[in-house]
Formats: sequence, C-alpha cells, structure tokens
Amino acid sequence: MAVSRFPLGASITRSGRIALLFAALLPLTPAQADPAAFDLSGPALNVTVTHGATTLPIGQVPNLSEGDRITVSADLPRDQGVHYLLVAAFLRGATNPPPKDWFTQAKTWERKKNTLDLTVPAGARQLILFLAPETGGGYDSIVDAVRKQPGAFVRASQELNQASLDRARLDTFLDSIHRLERTHPEQIEAVSPVLTRSLSITLKAECLEQAIDLQAACLTQSRSSLLLADNHSASLTETLVGAPTDLALQLAATPEAGYGYYSSYIGVVRDLARIFGAFQSTQFQYIPALGRAAEARLSLLLNAAPSFAKPKSVMVAALPAIEAPEPPPLRTIAPGRALCRAREGVLLPVEGAPLIYATRYAHAMAVRVTRADGSTLDLPVSADVERGGFLLAGPGSDGGDVRAGFDATLHGVWGFTPFDGPRFRIQSPRANSWRAIEGTTVIAGRDNSLTIEGGAAACVEDIALARTSGTTEPLKWATLPDGRITAMIPKAQIAAGQINLLIRQQGIADVDTIALTALTETGRIDAFTLRAGDLHGVLTGTRLDTVASLSVDGAVFSPGAVVRTGKADKRVMTVDTPAPVAAWTADQDRSGRATLKDGRVLPVTVHVAPARPSVTLIDKTIAPAAHAASLPITLPSSTVMPLDASLTFSLRGAGATRFSGREQVEIATVDGRASTVIAAANGYRVQSAQVAIATIEPAKALGVSAYGPLHYRLLQDGVESDWAPLITLVRLPTLTGVTCDKGAPRCLLNGDALYLLAAVGGDAQFTGAAAIPDGYTASTVAIPRPTDTLFLKLRDDDSVVATAKPNVVDR
Repeated sequence: MAVSRFPLGASITRSGRIALLFAALLPLTPAQADPAAFDLSGPALNVTVTHGATTLPIGQVPNLSEGDRITVSADLPRDQGVHYLLVAAFLRGATNPPPKDWFTQAKTWERKKNTLDLTVPAGARQLILFLAPETGGGYDSIVDAVRKQPGAFVRASQELNQASLDRARLDTFLDSIHRLERTHPEQIEAVSPVLTRSLSITLKAECLEQAIDLQAACLTQSRSSLLLADNHSASLTETLVGAPTDLALQLAATPEAGYGYYSSYIGVVRDLARIFGAFQSTQFQYIPALGRAAEARLSLLLNAAPSFAKPKSVMVAALPAIEAPEPPPLRTIAPGRALCRAREGVLLPVEGAPLIYATRYAHAMAVRVTRADGSTLDLPVSADVERGGFLLAGPGSDGGDVRAGFDATLHGVWGFTPFDGPRFRIQSPRANSWRAIEGTTVIAGRDNSLTIEGGAAACVEDIALARTSGTTEPLKWATLPDGRITAMIPKAQIAAGQINLLIRQQGIADVDTIALTALTETGRIDAFTLRAGDLHGVLTGTRLDTVASLSVDGAVFSPGAVVRTGKADKRVMTVDTPAPVAAWTADQDRSGRATLKDGRVLPVTVHVAPARPSVTLIDKTIAPAAHAASLPITLPSSTVMPLDASLTFSLRGAGATRFSGREQVEIATVDGRASTVIAAANGYRVQSAQVAIATIEPAKALGVSAYGPLHYRLLQDGVESDWAPLITLVRLPTLTGVTCDKGAPRCLLNGDALYLLAAVGGDAQFTGAAAIPDGYTASTVAIPRPTDTLFLKLRDDDSVVATAKPNVVDR
C-alpha cells in the first residue's frame, strides 16, 4: 500500500500539492510503488514553426504538416556546466525505422551550431527531440537506439504529447482554483463546476461541502483521477493499441485502468516507465520530459533527476504529431437561445474542446457580424475558462454600427488552419423599446397573459407590476420562440384602473414602463359559428350578456337570449342584413368584431359550417288507444292527438339530406318540458334514401303529463335540422256515461280525470255549459242535459273542441 509523503497535518505548498496530486492519480498494485510525478524543472527549448509564409510559436501549433520548417534551440543558462547535444528524429511508424538522414543534431554550446533548422519530410508522422550530455558517439547511439526500436519512440512521442496536453488542462484547473483561493475563496463552489465542464475534469463534490477555506486544498489533493478523456486531444495523437509492436508497449486493460477511471496521464506515466526501461543501455538511460508551451518557449518537466554518470540520462521530448489539422469540435451549450450583449459584454458559452482553454492553439478568435449597412465586421473574443466560453466586449467596442439584434459566427485559427465554430443570436438592450402588442386588454378579476414585443428578450432581468399606490409585484414571464415575452398577471394582483408594467434590462439603468388600463371583467368570446344557408348562428364564450352586436364582413347580427351550459355561454345571433350572408359558403373562416355594451371591440373567429340537414313532413297517422266501457272522444282534426294514442309520421329529405338509418329524430314539447329521441332501436326506420318513417307513443316517450304543441328535428352526424311543427298533444279524460233524472234540465257526467276538461256543453255554442274548476277531483260533474252529442273544451288547449256520444241513462 502507498504511504503518504507528508506527515499528518503538515502544511503543503502549492508545488507540493501538484506533486501529491500527480502521485494520487496513479493506480497502485501491491508490488508497484508510486512513480515520481513530473515536478522537476528541466531545461527549456525555443521552438517556432513556419507553415507556408506564416510563422508561429510552438505554443500555437497543435500539429505539424509535411513541409513545415521548424527551428529549435536550447535555452540553457550561461553557466551551463555540461554540454548538451540536441538531436531531432523524425519517425514514420512502429514497424518502419526512419532513414539516417531523418536525424539532425545541434551542439548547444557552439554559437553557430546550436540551432536545429528542420523541414518535415514526406511520410514523417512524429518528431522527437533528445537532449543528451556530450559524450563520444552519443549521437550515433541515439540514432541506433531509435532505428532499432522505432515503435518504442513512436509510442513515447504519442504518450508524451498526450501527457503534455493533459498536464496543460490540469495546470489550468489548478491555477484557477489557487487564484480563487487567494482572491475570492467564496467563489470556488460556483466556479468549480464550470471549470470541470470546460476542461473535462472530474469534480469531487464533497469538497464543496467543506468550509470555504478548505475547499481548494480538497479539490487539489484528491486521490482520485481528475482528468477525463478528452476526445479531441486524444484524436490528435492516435494510440497504437493493436498495432504490431512490442507487447510491453501495449496499453494495459486492467479494471483499474478501465474507461471511467482511466486518465490519459496515468496511462502515460505507467507506460513511459516500461517504454524507456525497455531500451536502456550501458551508455544512456532515457527519461521522459513533458513539454509546457508558453509561446515559443517549451519548458521541460522531468519525473526523475538526470544522471551524469553512466548510464547518462537522455531527456526525451516530443513535438506535436505530424498529421492533418483537426479544429476543435466546439458546440454551444444553449443552442437556439439568444444572448444579451449588455454594457459589460456577453459570454458565448461553448464546450467540447478543453484545449481552447488549456492551450493557445486557438488564436485570432473573433465573431463575424453584419453591420447595419450589410457589410461584415470581426469582433475579437477571448476565452474565459472560469465562465466557460468566449467573452465578447460590450456594445461600445464596435463603434455603435452593429444592429441591436444580430447573428454572429465564432471563428478563428487552429494552429495554421482557419475554422468556424457555432452560431449565436446576440441582442443588445435599448431603452424604451418594449411595448404591448396591438389589441392588448387587461381585465381585472381574472388571470391575464400579457404579450410584449420590440425589445431584446435575452437582456430582460425581471418584470414587475406597479400600481398607482406605489407597490410593485414581481411577475412570472417567459420568452417565446419569436423573441416576444409573455408575462402572467394573476387576478389577485390587479383591480380596475391604471397599472404599469416595469421591465428591467441588463446594462440599462432606466426601467422600461408600459402603461396599461385594467378594465372590469367582461366575458370571453370563443367563436361564432353559422351554418351555410342560416340567418342565425351561435356565439360561444362567457358573459355574453355584455355583447351588444356582432359584425362580420358587412353583416350585422343582433343578440338573442343567453343560454348557460356548464361554465360557458351560448347566444344565438340573428343577422339584421341578410344579403351578405346569403353568399357565404360552407367551410369558410372569416373574422368578426364583437362590440360590447361598454364600447370595447373584441376580435371574433367566425366559421361557416356546412348546411344543416333539412326535412319536410310528408304524412302522419294517429292510432287511438282502445278504452273498454268508455265513451269514445273524437278530436276535430289530425293536427291534434291524444296523449295515449300512437303517432306514425313520414319525412322527406330536402336538398342534399339523405337517410342512412343512423340518424335520429328528436321530438319535444315546444315549451321544452319534455323530449325524446327516436332511433333505429325504438321506432325509426328508412324507406329509402329520401324517405324515413318514425313512430312514437307519447305517453311512454314523453310521460303522462306531457301536452301541448310538439315539434321535431332530425339529428344527423351531430348536426340538427331546424325545428318544425309536428302535432298538438292533448290529454283526454275517461268518460263512462251520462245519468239523468226524468225531466231534469241537468244530468251527471260520469268518468275519470274530469279535471282535464275546461267546460262541457250540450251544443257547439256551449250555451249554459258547465265549467270545470281547477283541481277538480270528483268522478261526476253536473252538465246541461245533452241531446245526441256532448261538446268538450279541453284544458290542455281550450281552442280544441272535442265531441262524445253521451249514452244518456234516465232514472
């Protein structure tokens, strides 16, 4: 088991923390000791690369290309006591030794021979540098070692490059944490998650639960892996897993090194130990050196102290791989969301390429925007790892000739290669830019959704409601896809009268104010539907009693009665000017305007529906019920029928109306007290597509108390025809006979339910007729002596005079 290098409770310096951190990143086995971290400062190299006509310092070069010209010199102290030989070797694969002319040497202690001037040959894939103490035959020994085992140095080049990139990410993370520890320790908790996302660093969450002054130490001393795989940088240095090379050089696939716990840096340290141990000679031992680039200066970090006794130490460093450029796969964190360019500028959030923060490979970064005159302008941006993106300066930096809202494309140069990044929608705030959309109405006593437009939605910080009393209430609001904003005003927050909507924006000191008047609550108008051919339609909504009129394309409709159905109203609107309506055809959508009684005008959606079904009455037959031992009562015409009779009637489809047998016939009393529906199961049948037959027994279908005029309508596919008169329904008493005393002027009429009679007379003029009082319950009533006919006025309709044969019995 590994033993801590520090006594419990000892104070640890920053360099000590880094050393401890790298040691902590290394997985251990029982037989393996902690390898040393790369915490020894070695010499430095000055490196520049020329590609075409452009020369860049090595810190801005992510990859080399065939034909590139490279200048390398050692930056050694004036009092350097050991002469170092600087050797460059181009490699072309694990199984293909490089030719001898791919090796170049420089004598760092000689003024005219201390610089390497190299040109990348065709077919080269790696460039590796050696710093070896001067010794006879040293150059040839290095050439022989590389040519004998090129795969080992290919792997060393790849691993050193990857380790250097990982070290750059880790150093960037540590630098930020330590800067915050010194200046703003209270910000560590907020900034750490951004750093981990930007740099692909794991975060030990429990560290942020500690006291502020302990968070930095916890984050930088974690004994778990900090570095996550960086797909972009890994692709710059392809591994040789599976290639035909020495098995000792293969990347271990143990669970401890499995993906999820695996750190490129851990793998590098473990493999480098085996790689360099594989070809140690009696003359030289090779020690790896990580390169930390700062512009043209490449500082070397060692994990072992060089030896100047045999075997002498040769420092091995790698320059970027020779391969096609691969610009960073930048993506925006919030695609589609507009960003606010306020006074202090705007952050363009990006992720996907940690090396844009950890290196200077991406340079000359800018966003390209369009001026008001249509020309383009590049505005510089700078990477900000602690905020997780590129920072664009505030509006004043462009001279004021960029529009308030514009699209900007991030672009720059990756090494020598221009590249484009994601696209952003950027808005700048303007004072007094917000307004309510046309037709906005605020109603007191209900929740209101208020839409505003004209300003930069991305720059709105909060929206509040101000009353005349001086109090304000914050409102909930949301940005719509088209850039407008909807604010919700709860009904509890407003009363009728003047109110102000306050909009506060980033970078604008003054608050935008929208003055509104909250009106008393009226109804809600949903729609107006009229069927083709009709002169009336149905308006739906709430509080429709406040509607005074409705106008649609020159046609004016007047309101009828309001009918409440559940929580909504329906109101029939009848046209006053029929001519425009006659030309309307089915399935048209029109726009109308409803005028309220208080003068307000509201828009109304108008739909012309297909014409309603239409039928006409062909014939009807009444089948009276049989009543034993009673006097038959005769009604005057076929327009009236007894309640206990049966009615069969026929209908003809008019216009386009056709019968299928699935429709229904509704029958109801005109006063609406009773109704029934006749369907195929209870008396409806079809003769043909044009003719239908219906049968009803009113007493059963409408109840024993139904009477009065009946009307009918056809129900077809959820649409009803107009009501049409059918017949008048009357209830009849049961008359059993008339008993008279001889010679008496009056007789007794016997029967049941005599209260259904209004009067009984002996002639058609009802001379001396007997009036039946309301609520009469007796079974006999005195009437004038009849001759051969009784004349009966029915209480259900006193305009109907029925007759009966009296069957007089004298006593």
